[in-house]
Amino acid sequence: FLLWVGLIDAPSPILLFSQTAVIVTLVYVWVPFVALPIFAALERMDQRLLEAAADLGSPPWYSFLRVTLPLSIPGILAGFLSVFIPTLGEYVTPLLVGGVNGIMYGNLIQDQFVRALNWPLGSLMSLVMLVALLPMFWLFRRSEEVVAG
Repeated sequence: FLLWVGLIDAPSPILLFSQTAVIVTLVYVWVPFVALPIFAALERMDQRLLEAAADLGSPPWYSFLRVTLPLSIPGILAGFLSVFIPTLGEYVTPLLVGGVNGIMYGNLIQDQFVRALNWPLGSLMSLVMLVALLPMFWLFRRSEEVVAG
């Protein structure tokens, strides 16, 4: 596509079998799943709050920072967690798009179980990933409690 449009003259090595290709592909695949919870949070927001802010003389950017953004934080966190966790475990996409340069944490865990048959190390790596995700779960629960009151 980029060749056809004329943006590049030759195939770019950055966009094939590289870490950049993996990141671009994962962003392309998972962005819709981030947008849905954010949209739901913004849909639930009471529009009268923005009207009140405007009536009190608040500029639009300040209303966004003080009203819209704080009320959309649960949706942002829900989108982040619902995408971050599966992306950490993603191992097929990095292999297909990134080749040997597309190694991610999920690939390393799979290698320990399947290729190296080193189940203790694979289990430890999985446990480390779980422990790293626990603070994110706590943060998400905490944000729900704050919003619920």
